[in-house]
Amino acid sequence: MNAQFWDKMYRSRDQVFSGNPNGVLVTEATGLPPGQALDVGCGEGADALWLARHGWHVTAVDISQAALERAAAAATDSTGRVAWARADLTTTPPPAGAFDLVSIQYFPLLRQPGHTALRGLLDAVAPGGTLLFATHALADLAPRHEEDFDPAGYYQPDDIAQLLDPTWNVLINETRPRTAPAPAGTHHTHDTVLRALRLP
Repeated sequence: MNAQFWDKMYRSRDQVFSGNPNGVLVTEATGLPPGQALDVGCGEGADALWLARHGWHVTAVDISQAALERAAAAATDSTGRVAWARADLTTTPPPAGAFDLVSIQYFPLLRQPGHTALRGLLDAVAPGGTLLFATHALADLAPRHEEDFDPAGYYQPDDIAQLLDPTWNVLINETRPRTAPAPAGTHHTHDTVLRALRLP
């Protein structure tokens, strides 16, 4: 699933996602004091725009130029609050300690020996900041052989929780029903969520 794959997907239709922010983000970020946020795999930008409208300054990163162009075009009321950036965060880590919120929503993060990409994202959380990771519950996923997709090859929140050292406080590590209908053509009924605080 490289840049070409994602660009092709976004260019295949006028709108891929609903345009609404992810329910887990809204539930968990409401009430957090706004600061600097990193939106990992921002897609068409709904999460980044929601954060910006709630006072955050957002660095919204995606590997797909097509997605970023679409997101930026929708950001008419968020000038100066969102920086759209094309990067592959699995190979180029974000700045360490730079973000009060690192939001990873349904981002396909492959397991790696040494957890290099994951550790780069964890390191980006500033002291006192929040890591928010959400994905489809493993029970809702099935291997797709035509795409060479094996859900067991990707991090789940519990995997990440087990890698956190004592400088973190795990606030939530659970599976819960989705707050919004599943995307068309899927059967995702539950989310698995990790919310962790990096101790000051």
